Order: sequence, then C-alpha cells, then structure tokens
Amino acid sequence: MATSAGQEVTVDEASSTTYQSGTSSTSASAMTTGENVLVLGMTNGTTITATQVIVQPTDGGGSAASAAAGVIPFQSGAPSVSKQVGQIPANYSEGSGTIVSGTTANMATEAALAAYPGGVVDRVVQLSNGEYEVHYIGVNWPHHIFVNQEFTVVGAE
Repeated sequence: MATSAGQEVTVDEASSTTYQSGTSSTSASAMTTGENVLVLGMTNGTTITATQVIVQPTDGGGSAASAAAGVIPFQSGAPSVSKQVGQIPANYSEGSGTIVSGTTANMATEAALAAYPGGVVDRVVQLSNGEYEVHYIGVNWPHHIFVNQEFTVVGAE
C-alpha cells in the first residue's frame, strides 16, 4: 500500500491483528481496496507489522488544526517548512520526555494521524506536563504533533 505522501509500505498481518471500521470490530475480509486505513504496529524500514488496522472516515477526520494547515508530503531536497499550529507546550524541549508504548502510544498515534494523515509515526514521547509528542516522519511538515492527556491534538510544528 502507499501512504498519502506516496511512500510505498508493506503491511504484515499477525495472528493477533485486529480490524475496526469506525468503532466497530470487523474482519480483514470486510475491507476493500482503496479504503483509507490507519495501521498501528511496529515498523522495520518500510514494513509495518500490524497490531491494529482501522478504516478511516472518508473526510480524513481530524481537528481544526488540520483544516488550517495540511500535511506537506516529503520531497527529497525540499526545504522543511518551519511553522507552528495550535498550542506547543511551554516547557517543550526536543529530545526530552519518556518514550511510551502499548495502548497509550496507540491512542496518541491514532489522534495524531486522524488530524494529520499521510506520514509515519516512529515514536511517542510523554512530556513532563503529561502531554504527548508524536514524532512524525515521511513528510516535510509537521514533524512533531502534540496530543493532550485526553488524546486530542492540541498543536503541531
């Protein structure tokens, strides 16, 4: 499959992979070619071993922040955009915080990708104020998406 930024990725299923359409459970066979999906799992290069696959709404879902500033697909050699949208934690320092995994990381990832579809999340970090920084790659902007404790996107840079 391809991301909305055009990067080709391979999704491997595991026996424990779950599937959802909206908030309802479904099966892999109920999904159709061409549907937008959110794939959560572990990455290795351009391969994602899926733990969860969720069919996304056709409108792209998201927040007011995504309506104001869309994802800029990655283009080799193109300068990165430097801008901020929404609320960036006042004490935020790149590289600070504690890497989180499991359900917490999946919920932060799902919120970030719903607001800014098209990139790849390579880690989620809990900041000192309890919010999360979702590290977003494969696009020129945004590179950091900030999610609060209620798993709502509050800002991006």
